[in-house]
Amino acid sequence: MKNKRNEWLWIPTLYFASGLPYHTITNISDMMYKNMGISNEQIALYTSLLLIPWTVKPIWSPFVEMIRTRRWWTITTQIIMAACFATVAILLPTGIFLAGTLAVFLIAAFVSATHDIAADGFYMLGLTEERQSFFSGIRNTAYRIATVFSSGALVMIAGKIAKESGSYITAWGVTFAVVAIIMFLFGIYHKYILPKPVKDIPQTTGSLKEVAYTFKDIIVTYFKKPQITATLLFLLLFRLPEAQLVKMGKLFLMDPLSEGGLGLSNSDIGFINGIIGVTGLIIGGIAGGICISRNGLKYWLWPMVMAISLPDLVYVYLSMAQPHDIGIIGSCIFIEQLGYGFGFTAYTLYMIYFAQGKYPTAHFAISTAFMSLGMMLPGMLSGYMQKMLGYEYFFIWVMICCVVTFIVSAIIKVTPEFGRK
Repeated sequence: MKNKRNEWLWIPTLYFASGLPYHTITNISDMMYKNMGISNEQIALYTSLLLIPWTVKPIWSPFVEMIRTRRWWTITTQIIMAACFATVAILLPTGIFLAGTLAVFLIAAFVSATHDIAADGFYMLGLTEERQSFFSGIRNTAYRIATVFSSGALVMIAGKIAKESGSYITAWGVTFAVVAIIMFLFGIYHKYILPKPVKDIPQTTGSLKEVAYTFKDIIVTYFKKPQITATLLFLLLFRLPEAQLVKMGKLFLMDPLSEGGLGLSNSDIGFINGIIGVTGLIIGGIAGGICISRNGLKYWLWPMVMAISLPDLVYVYLSMAQPHDIGIIGSCIFIEQLGYGFGFTAYTLYMIYFAQGKYPTAHFAISTAFMSLGMMLPGMLSGYMQKMLGYEYFFIWVMICCVVTFIVSAIIKVTPEFGRK
């Protein structure tokens, strides 16, 4: 290791810098477009398409390893993302803000996905296997803190500025400028603080033909795995209810009572989703990991399937009752996110289970691509479904879709010992 650095100085900041742009692009953009007067169906369609880069990420990941170092890619992509978010802030007052910001968000999404590839590779090169295990929880925590900051603090900042200035353009312009400054500072900081692992060199030892052969072998062996059909259905459809709920949930909280929503301000939503909701998500995820480590994935599969499905009922209640009390609304969101965090553990552990064997890392990446596709396609249509049904019946429809989650969970097979400590 050249220029060895204390891991605590760069691992938390590296994964905060990984989580911040992802959640800014996929979550905050929804609320920004809603405040700017864009319809629900357009928001759901356009922002779901922003998941494309993470869906196709495995295709260009080998080339990131062949061109320059992971360290160079990490720093460079952080600077480029800073420029992208600054451009979004500049485009907001213009007449082409919708097309312009969507184009920039798409570019930023490709850059962010590339950053994820580089950061994960750098993490493995910069640490011994023992230190990788030790810091695995730290990197996940840093990523979750970025979720709290983006979905909570940034949205609350935008709400406060909008209230004081009376302009959503000003509010979101300042908010995206803040994100740009943070990403730029991360780029400068990591230029000087990231270590320089000896192994972090471009992988040019193999020819392009050899890379193509390996890539083809990865794809072929993935689709020849046992249970491939059941697994693809599981990866694509397990999150069918959530894929629709995640797009319409925030918009439901924002829409006025007269349109079936709850009429909450950005500040309220930032607190409910970014603080209360993420807290429930983290607690549920930790509990899920502990449970599976004790009894295995197969033992906890059905409790987790129910946990990720049944709490969606809180949205049916909220759409029918339209409560004004923030405590009631926050409690409902906490319950739903707690169940989601607990249940999603089964999904991620099954992807690890299916990736076992030859090329486990590459096969896991392919599974995450199908996961993104399973979120993107239903999300694209969710706005049209909500407009056609109204919020109350839309959330009932989401509950009906939970039947699909149960069906695809019933057709997969897991060995009883997998996941046990």
